Amino acid sequence: MKVLILVKTYPTLSKKYSELVCTAGITEDYKWIRIYPIPFRLLEYEKKYQKYQWIEVDLIKNTSDPRPESYKINDIDSVKLLNKIDTKNNWEQRRQLLLNHLIIYKSLDEIIEKANKNELSLVLFKPSKIIDFVIEETDAEWDSDLVKKINNDIKQPELFDTEAEKLAKETFKLVKKVPYKFSYKFVDGTGKESCLMIEDWEIGQLYWNCLKSSNNIADLAVDKVKQKYLKEFQKKDLYLFLGTTRRFHGWAKNPFVIIGVFYPPYSSSLF
Repeated sequence: MKVLILVKTYPTLSKKYSELVCTAGITEDYKWIRIYPIPFRLLEYEKKYQKYQWIEVDLIKNTSDPRPESYKINDIDSVKLLNKIDTKNNWEQRRQLLLNHLIIYKSLDEIIEKANKNELSLVLFKPSKIIDFVIEETDAEWDSDLVKKINNDIKQPELFDTEAEKLAKETFKLVKKVPYKFSYKFVDGTGKESCLMIEDWEIGQLYWNCLKSSNNIADLAVDKVKQKYLKEFQKKDLYLFLGTTRRFHGWAKNPFVIIGVFYPPYSSSLF
């Protein structure tokens, strides 16, 4: 199956898989698909895909995950990296692929109702207005007992590990925990106000980059993150990739989180 990767979430820790990244994208016939679970940072280098890159991969339905778009990799060796979709001509290719072929939802209540009927768990969403970018402090470190278990488990070689896999395990270090929770407060097309957490890889990495450029002064770093997401993105044609969490899918009052942002420049082109 060919999949255009659109979303990678910031890694979370897992007793079973060490680190997990939720990946989502669209197939060649423009259907949403989630690939989960993936121990992404343990993939061999030539299998580490980027956002807006087509990959070819052997997938099977993830029967332990009730969400309709959820699949898992059947054979990790099947992953092949294909072409990337660039941002030339004001993101023309990306805009055409997404805005011409995907349903763009504007009502949060509509997608919550569909999710609770198990009709979907991934959408492209257009807020009518961004009100604020919310920053909340969280724990600065992962749970110490879980970290100890993962570090012990990951060093254990498996019988059929390739040399690259063995090297990856030997040099592996757990991803740092972002000590903040970032959220968008916005209004949808019906006038409903909501606040959803942002969980994509991009915002986590942006925080670490901003911290480095701010001489490790956290207040300056989060201000820079807010500047980008609240000020700079407001000047763009902003869309949100929303996904339900497995834990809350199908029953929660609002099971969605923001798993990515799509922010092409405004274009006068009609697709």
